[in-house]
Amino acid sequence: MKTRILSAIGLLAFLIWNPYPLQVLELKTFDWLMSTKPVVQDEMILLVDIDEDFVEGVGGYPIPRGYYGDMISRTSAIPGITVLMPDPDIRGIDEDYSFRGDLEEVATVLAFTASTQATDGGPHVGTAALGENPRPWLFKYPGILRQLPVLAEVSEGVGLITTAPEVDGLVRRIPLVVNVQDNLYPTFALEMLRVGTGDLSYQIITKETGVEAIRIPSYPIINTDPYARVWTTWNTQFYRQSAADYLKEPIAGATFVVFGVTAEGVANPVPTPCGNLYPQHIQAHMLQNFVDGSNIQRSQLSSLIELLIASVTMLLVALAVYRLPLLLTAPIALSILGGIAYFSVYKYTSSLVLLDATFPVLSGFLVFTQAAFNNFYKQFKLREQIKKQFEHYLAPAMVKKLQKDPSLLRLGGDTRTMTYLFSDIRGFTPISEQFKTDPQGLGKLINRYMTPMTDLVMRKEGTIDKYIGDALMAIWNAPLDVDNHAQLAIETAQEMEVELKKLNKELKEDGLMELGVGIGINTGDAVVGNMGSNQRFDYTVLGDSVNLAARLEAQTRNYKDENGKVTPTLYSSYTQEKLENIKSVEVDKIKVKGKEELITIYKPI
Repeated sequence: MKTRILSAIGLLAFLIWNPYPLQVLELKTFDWLMSTKPVVQDEMILLVDIDEDFVEGVGGYPIPRGYYGDMISRTSAIPGITVLMPDPDIRGIDEDYSFRGDLEEVATVLAFTASTQATDGGPHVGTAALGENPRPWLFKYPGILRQLPVLAEVSEGVGLITTAPEVDGLVRRIPLVVNVQDNLYPTFALEMLRVGTGDLSYQIITKETGVEAIRIPSYPIINTDPYARVWTTWNTQFYRQSAADYLKEPIAGATFVVFGVTAEGVANPVPTPCGNLYPQHIQAHMLQNFVDGSNIQRSQLSSLIELLIASVTMLLVALAVYRLPLLLTAPIALSILGGIAYFSVYKYTSSLVLLDATFPVLSGFLVFTQAAFNNFYKQFKLREQIKKQFEHYLAPAMVKKLQKDPSLLRLGGDTRTMTYLFSDIRGFTPISEQFKTDPQGLGKLINRYMTPMTDLVMRKEGTIDKYIGDALMAIWNAPLDVDNHAQLAIETAQEMEVELKKLNKELKEDGLMELGVGIGINTGDAVVGNMGSNQRFDYTVLGDSVNLAARLEAQTRNYKDENGKVTPTLYSSYTQEKLENIKSVEVDKIKVKGKEELITIYKPI
């Protein structure tokens, strides 16, 4: 009996810990619950697809801004455009100002997207915080990819189409409000609803346990989880129309119309429980939930309720096993577990309340399992997760070290002195234009460039922190110690220049545009470790020293040698002073954004 009690306590502790497999099982259970609702036809939201035929018909992507103006001018519904237009129209500024005039006439919502790169903020709707400060609880991003200011400043509203995948990579919950540089930005669907109601702001209700709800003054309160997320249902079918057909004769009767790109090679679909959906389709599902009041309810006390049910379940099953013969135990246990599962289904179908039946059902089942097996399985899954996450950008020795000591993967990090390298392809926009009809070819070109550069970094004991489009970020002296990290970073940059010359020779022979590169290097202290949330995190570095390396990369295009050749590599005095056998020449003393003192920069000879 004592052993059973200890096993039950251990199992409860295991369930409270909620490891990755249980999280996925819980999510899959919710997917199944949502699938029990029949598919319904929505008549309030019209989706207009900018598809392959339309893009081909107007001469390629990006399409002229005038077409968007024609689209929003042809509807009496509230229009929303999820197409990102951060740069001026390639056909001339007249296209932008023509579209601006249309936006001034039609109350339109434009889309932003969150960015992992720090940027200046954009326009946003005021949000009143009721209660505690919500910012520590919200998803935080360093910047946004916003619409062209000449367009954004006259739009009726702007909203984010950024999604937040769960641990299994599928999108189920969408943050209604996110934190960008301490400014609160609403999601696109919420902004569409606000414009539809005519309200001027939001209210975000927060307590010590996190965000509780979002409220538009003239609309019913929307309950959220502590991170301001809401669950999305997928049982709605929308009317859809191609952009070409819409411009001929729009489908009438909709309250909202959402325009978005579905052309292959231009738009990237997002995985969801009902398959891959484009961002505008996900936003439409959210908007439909708001409009018809079908918001899924999951109380912040749900986990506690499920734990209580699990405790009672384990007690009843354990008593049955202890008191009754085995032949009677099985049907009793099945009845208990089946009753819990039925109650979960009933609560969802009757009132859209999500209760995780897997939590108590699994606890009753696992009463009969051995703790040793559970522990083995847990460790195995953790090591596999580590391998999957890190094997593509860390050296094998580093991956093995992390697998042996998973505690290194704790959220947060350590402060240490490192060297940081940023490289970026110069003039990437005209290069991209060369492949505007062949996006696969552009991807192959980037891979053709990144592969040898990555090999050089790893050969020099560096770690690939991330790839950002055509940019590469690498670090030295983390997670493993490297004594001469500054020296190795400079050597890597020099070898990158040599390798690029070889690649350019091959590209020239293939009739392709040659590549130029800018490399910035700095050495200094930063925080390194796993940054993010408990649901999703990345191994990365944060600190002013990292930012300086990125800014030095941007400065390379401003310096040329006596032959007029752009300097490919610049590094700071903090790096130069740690070099032993590399000759350097002082280039300039500059003041960079965010620093008061002058920074002395060098290049290798």
